[in-house]
Amino acid sequence: MAKPAAAAAGAAAPDKKGKKKTFKKKERKHVPHGLVHVQASFNNTIVTISDTSGNVLAWKSSGSLGFRGSRKGTPFAAQQAASNAASMARDHGVRTVDVRVSGPGSGRESAVRALASAGIEVRSIKDTTPIPHNGCRPPKRRRV
Repeated sequence: MAKPAAAAAGAAAPDKKGKKKTFKKKERKHVPHGLVHVQASFNNTIVTISDTSGNVLAWKSSGSLGFRGSRKGTPFAAQQAASNAASMARDHGVRTVDVRVSGPGSGRESAVRALASAGIEVRSIKDTTPIPHNGCRPPKRRRV
């Protein structure tokens, strides 16, 4: 009795050929003013563009562009990341931005310059690098 039931289930499967898949169109937000976070470490530079409430519109990093090793931390890699992120954000309608720069890396200034040259007006630049106020307790003295 189990064999006819399995044959019936196999016969029911080919009936789906008439259905067509529908894909939802990727929605484009219209955000005229945004926030750019540039995280510049010694090894990499990450550029994130969001709206004023913090929803990410576009991001690029030096590593995602194909730079490897010590070339990820260079100003040129940061410039490429910023210009690519800016072109993605312009599709969402971003025209003016406030920039928040964090970290000690060499790609800080070149990322901001690339944003301005990509056709996005930079209103303000703020350094949000965390600075320790007396910091955490240092390790105990080394005994040799």
